Amino acid sequence: MPLLMPGQEVGWNEPGRVFARHHHLTGYAAVVLRGSCGEHGDRGRFVAREGDVLAHDAFDGHADRIGPGGATIINIPLLGPTAVAFGRVTDLDCVVRAFERSPGDAAHALAEQLQPGASAKADWPDELADRLARPAGSVRLGPWAAAQGLHPASVSRGFRLAYGMSPQRYRLEQMAARAARQIARSRKTFAAIAADCGFADQSHMTRIISSLFRVSPAALRAMLTRG
Repeated sequence: MPLLMPGQEVGWNEPGRVFARHHHLTGYAAVVLRGSCGEHGDRGRFVAREGDVLAHDAFDGHADRIGPGGATIINIPLLGPTAVAFGRVTDLDCVVRAFERSPGDAAHALAEQLQPGASAKADWPDELADRLARPAGSVRLGPWAAAQGLHPASVSRGFRLAYGMSPQRYRLEQMAARAARQIARSRKTFAAIAADCGFADQSHMTRIISSLFRVSPAALRAMLTRG
């Protein structure tokens, strides 16, 4: 699953188009100009329509499906991490005009216009995803399923239908993304980052990051600090 850079062009996507789960090197926001797009990823599951914004931190993973009427979407770089995963812009035309000038202008306009969107009611796969994404501790599926009145096999099956992977794989990808962000944003040693993010050791972290992002931690840090 290689890292991708967000496109800067206006993108028209045909109805029903599917983007398999992927990760981006930098944080960006997808702003829907028309049509709709469904997304399930590390920040939850959403359906975005005209004026809605899907925000992604660096290394977040997500998959997307374009709605039945197609969609026109612009990808705007974020100025920094944002707590807003799903939001709306108060003046869509203002953001589009800024985007026509430059991605940088669009980033500043988006920061001024972005408002949190209405949160969809979370069901148990979303609640489990939230637990799996937390930095500290792990979730034992048996006891968690019992507390929800569910069978463990139903939990694994239902989570895979919602998020496209097993709970165990989802947690591992959360650990890897969290480690990658620390590699990019800090000068901590790789051993310290591995311990902080829950890996058995530095070698374990290196294997997982290299497998998931197709780049080693050392190469990733060099790439993001170049220049």
